[in-house]
Amino acid sequence: MQTRRETLKQSALVAGLLAATGLFPQYAHAAFNKAAFEAKNMAEALKALGVGAPVESKDVTLTAPDIAENGAVVPIGASTALPGVKRILFLVEKNPSVLVGVFNLSDSVDANVATRTKMGQSSDVYAVAIMGDGKALYAKKEVKVTLGGCGG
Repeated sequence: MQTRRETLKQSALVAGLLAATGLFPQYAHAAFNKAAFEAKNMAEALKALGVGAPVESKDVTLTAPDIAENGAVVPIGASTALPGVKRILFLVEKNPSVLVGVFNLSDSVDANVATRTKMGQSSDVYAVAIMGDGKALYAKKEVKVTLGGCGG
């Protein structure tokens, strides 16, 4: 049986590890860019993130359904084999808040991420890969929504 002291010691160790890796919520909040996530259009969101005009690229792959029957949970993913990807962004053009996700990457992980988002209506979805040199490359796909997920 574990003593209270051992439990507290292990809890402190786990909390320290989470903080060191950036997985503790208050430390993750420091990287949150409120202006980018509140942007009403793509240009505002990209500007708030310090990203220039993205260029369409066959090297970035976006996975999303052609038709989302429930806009409340639309699975999206992005990947690229290009070296030096620092961030992958997901944007939904007709959402009230265009930016739906930012994934910060390092060279030690594959640039392959997935998430779920809400979509209130049919829209183009963008996956933008931000390279180490600042270049922004994107792929886009139109997703048709049959039942809106943003309060509608």
